[in-house]
Amino acid sequence: MATSTNPTTAPATSPRLRALVEDVRAAVGRGLPPDVTAYLVGEKLAPHLGTTGLLTPGQTEGDPGHYRQHLLHAEPDGSFSVVALVWLPGQMTAVHDHVSWCVTGVHQGEEHERRYRLLPAEPEPGGAGARLVATEEVVNPRGAVCGFAPPGDIHRVWNGCQEKAISLHIYGADISRLGTSVRRVYELPADR
Repeated sequence: MATSTNPTTAPATSPRLRALVEDVRAAVGRGLPPDVTAYLVGEKLAPHLGTTGLLTPGQTEGDPGHYRQHLLHAEPDGSFSVVALVWLPGQMTAVHDHVSWCVTGVHQGEEHERRYRLLPAEPEPGGAGARLVATEEVVNPRGAVCGFAPPGDIHRVWNGCQEKAISLHIYGADISRLGTSVRRVYELPADR
């Protein structure tokens, strides 16, 4: 769900975070299709959201220039990664899609999200070029979980609140190696 900005590697230091990693490992280890895996991982993530002691104080630090990504865990076999994204008021992503399935959960505050569908260029001469059409706008409050798998995962996320927001993102890829979960940034015309 997010571009990598200032990734920070931090071990899974709290017992609660270690328990989350174990739960995700069990779900991912089943070897099911990406959409089913994302659903199962979402079920494992939900009970941990909003709990005290999940993240260290350093893992909740933001950056005044842009949202900040803290890498919490990268599975040694590359099958998944867990990151915390810290959003100060008004910070947002570009419109983007992802390299793998993803599950997000709001730990603190709320996240705003606009989802898009890509309309290809019209084939006839003089036809319109490719563009994005907004399909849904949602506000994800504390405790909300959503998951998705490419294709069809184009969106923009931002903190529309007046306080810091923190979300956990679990990707079916090794973010420590890739540095980002973003496959492509879209700079096409959008209807919203």
